[in-house]
Parts: sequence; structure tokens; C-alpha cells
Amino acid sequence: MKRSTAGSGARLRRRAVLAVAVILTGATGLFGVGPATASAGASPTVPRCAALDGMTIPASAMSLPTTGGRVESTAAMTSVVSGRTIQYCQVDVDIFPVDRSAPDIKARIDLPHGWNRKALMFGGGGYNGTIPDLTQNVPFGPADQPAPLARRYATFASDSGHQQSPTAPPSLDGSFGMNDEALTNFAAGDALKKTRDASLFLIRQAYGTHPAEVYFAGGSTGGREALVVAQRWPKAFDGVISAYPAWNNLSEILDLGYLTQVLSRPGAFPGPEKQTLLYDSVISACDRLDGVRDNVVSNPQGCGFDPHVLRCPGGADTGPTCLSDPQIRSVIAMSSPFRWPYRIASGETEYPGFPFLSGADMRTPFLGFGDTAPADPMPATSGYGMQYWDQWVKYFLTRDPHHNSLDVDPRHPGTWLDRISRLSTVEDRNNADLGPFARAGGKLILLHGAADELVSPRSTSDYYRRVRDLLGAGTTRGFMRYYVVPGANHANFGTPAFAAGWDSLTALERWVEKGRAPAHPTVTDTTRHRTRPLCDYPDWPRYRTGDPNDASSFVCTR
Repeated sequence: MKRSTAGSGARLRRRAVLAVAVILTGATGLFGVGPATASAGASPTVPRCAALDGMTIPASAMSLPTTGGRVESTAAMTSVVSGRTIQYCQVDVDIFPVDRSAPDIKARIDLPHGWNRKALMFGGGGYNGTIPDLTQNVPFGPADQPAPLARRYATFASDSGHQQSPTAPPSLDGSFGMNDEALTNFAAGDALKKTRDASLFLIRQAYGTHPAEVYFAGGSTGGREALVVAQRWPKAFDGVISAYPAWNNLSEILDLGYLTQVLSRPGAFPGPEKQTLLYDSVISACDRLDGVRDNVVSNPQGCGFDPHVLRCPGGADTGPTCLSDPQIRSVIAMSSPFRWPYRIASGETEYPGFPFLSGADMRTPFLGFGDTAPADPMPATSGYGMQYWDQWVKYFLTRDPHHNSLDVDPRHPGTWLDRISRLSTVEDRNNADLGPFARAGGKLILLHGAADELVSPRSTSDYYRRVRDLLGAGTTRGFMRYYVVPGANHANFGTPAFAAGWDSLTALERWVEKGRAPAHPTVTDTTRHRTRPLCDYPDWPRYRTGDPNDASSFVCTR
């Protein structure tokens, strides 16, 4: 606890120094010139937009190997963001690779007028390949609070070091995996630090000073990236929001590959009607376990649903009102841990599977089972995870774009085992020792929806327990909070049972800048205008009495 306090004290002293630097920079004529670190003519709140155009970013500005970078364009922008009219400078940047055959990292920085002297980096999604929208809110962000750019944050992000094909489905182009540097930029997170360093260099050039705080927010792949920066560069970000993180990416891919094979078997795929049947049956069986019927299962661990109750007579497929034996086996496979009978270099041994609520709702089939069974070639209507596996096999594992991904068995990979093991050291970002991040004063908010169809909430709970077991409950609580949101799915995709919205950024600011940890937070269902308490894991909200749409009617329990 003393180390964490020391980190916060150092941050407060740094803010004071930066405030003095800003005053000196803006005090023209008083001391003749500003401090030596300030850019000539820079304003502490209005960016020097045109002066950045064509600017060279030296390789020395970045801590990881590059051959430098360059500002490709700047534009003065006026946009309505979160209902507010914002003027900002949009800066597009190329960061050059060491390997000339590797693609550039393409980054963007939005520099607002009236800068609040803070910066926030957004993570990506899927296989990335495009620059995230810098006007967006943080994952599971509130509908009634402004996005970071509207709060006058300098926001930045990159495509993580490759550009998606315009003909590929969004975030599902893995072809960059043929190049080692591009793969490392994406999977190991090297592009994150390169983008952060280049962006802070340009922020300093634009305003004449560094940000007082730098934050990171991301979900899914971006959630993994959020954990990567805390693990690898503990002093690079002051606070991190990690939502539904795919931190053990290789391990999940192996499970997705196994499920792809299971669902491709004759008669094994439950179509959308049967997925809806499964979802409705789980809700009917488990909804009231938290004390109220509201179509939200608050305690999935207490839901002992048995899919055999939906078995068709004789086990044959007799229509949409029941599940055949092969379909029941598929459902059980999706909800069960997948363990592989061999060692991989990352040390991971299994992926924990998905709750029965995951992917069972036809309103979001793309993220779960999909609309159609996996096949070769992989249908665009199959589940997202099955298409993700297909791209990984073709471009990461075999590096053969024509390889049939159904021919690779994650249980018995044969000649591909060594390659899988090597990839695990890059893709499984599983270092639980966040002690350096905590000692630097960093704060981490970890979020996951209990009904996530694409990244298992059980996996995030596993990572949290590893951190707590390694560092101790007290130290972990000093810098980290973890909340599982009942009813929330992956990124509020489609029409989830609970469309989560919480102002995690304000909570993180108060924690980092004022030392006030989140206390009794509430999350809003943004489509149904109801609230629930956000409970510290492993607690979950149980209904007591009163209005079931109000968080005050619930108590966190375990």
C-alpha cells in the first residue's frame, strides 16, 4: 500500500511541475522564453496543427525498434461529439518498420482545442487492421456522459501495424500474420508502445508540454492490449480500462478450433431457432435465482442448467422444439473447458469454455454459434470465432492461404505443435505479476459481461484470480477492480439482455488523480433504463425489495 501511495504522490508532483511548465510556456515576455522542453510558439491548450504537417518522428522517440515515422497529413476538424461541438486537429501518422517488407503502423491523433492536458489511447478489435474511431466512448461507456474527445482529451490509436483488406469482413483479416514483424506488432503488442511513444512526441510538439496523465481503454482485442501495456510497460500509462479482454488469445483460438470441428460434424450444428430455444430455456430455468424475474441471470455460476432436458425423443433431430444428441454434444462442448493433452510454451493448459447464455440467443448469432455450420471454405455466416480460427490457421499457423482449417485438430496438432507452442509465447499475454504497474501508481479497471458470446468471462475471472493469488488480496485491491456485469454480452453487440453503460473513465480519473477508489458503482442498462450495482468479483447483485429497475433494490452477495 505504501508503494502505491508513493506512486500517486510522484504523479501529483509531476502534475505540479507540468502546471508550472504550462504557465511559463504561455507567459510570453515574462521570462523571455519558455522551458527548454517546450516547442516554440506552442499553446498549452490549442494545438499547432499546420506545424505538424510533414513532421519527422525520429526513431529515438520510440523505445522499440522502428525506422522512425512521419506525419502524413493534418486537418482542422469541427465535429459534434457526444452532443458537443469540438474543434480539433486530426493528425495521421505512419510509423516505419525495421523489416522493409512489413507494413507501416498507421496511427491517428486527435488534438482538441481547450485540451485538458490528458491523453487516452484506444485499443482495437478482432485482428485490428483499421484505426479505431477516436470520437468513440470507452467500452461499456455511459450513454449520458461525453466521450473522451468531448472531454478535451487528446485521443490516439493505430491499426496495430497492418491494413485490413477492403474485401474482408471487419476485423477478420489475418493475412498480415505472414510477416513476423507485423505479427509481433499485433499479437505481442509492440505496436502499442510504438504508437504511444510517437503520439506523445507529437502531443508535446503540438502543445509544448507532455500530458499530465495518459490512459488506455480497450475491449476484446483492445482489452488484451490494455493488459499488455500494464504487463510490459508499467510506467507508460497511469490508468487502464480493460473490458472483456482476450488476454489468452492462443488458448482461446485452440478452443475455437475445437468447437469449429465439433459444429462441422453432420447434424451437430444447432440453427438459430434451436439457439433461441436454448437461450429461452436457460432464462426460464435460472432467471429467478437472483430473486427477481427480469431476463437477467445475475449469478451464472449458480445456474445448473442441463441441456438434456431439451433432448428430442430418441435423440434424433425432429424439429426446432428440441435438440438432437449431436446438438446437445455441441452445446456441452461450447460450455465446457477445453484442455489439450500437450505442453505449450506459454504454460497455458486449457480454455474455460462459455456459459450456456453465451451465443445461445439468435439476436447475436454472429458472435456465438453463427447462422450456419462451419465448412471449407469458411462461410461468412458462420460464427465470428470460427472465422477467426480459419484466418489464424491460414496465416498464423500454416502460412498457407489455401489450407483447410478443418484439417487442423487442436487436440492432436501433429507437426503443427511446435509452431503452436511458439505462437503461444506471443499471443498468450498471461503475466499475472502486475506488481510493477501497481508500484508505479497505475490503476486498472477490469470489466466483463456475464453473457459474453466471444470471450469467456470465466477466462477474465481466471486472470484476476491469478493476479490476486500472486500479489495478495490487499495489494490487488489497492490498484485493481474487477466487475462482471450480469446480462451483458460482448461489446453490447446486437440487443443484449443488459446493454451495459458505466462512466468508468471518471471513476478511473478520480482513482488515479485524487486517490479515490471506485465505491459502490452502478451500471445502467442503456436500452431499458434500469440500473444494477456493479459488484466486486466474485460478488453478484441479489434482489432484496423495492423497484426491480433500481440498483438500490439489490445487494451484492456471493
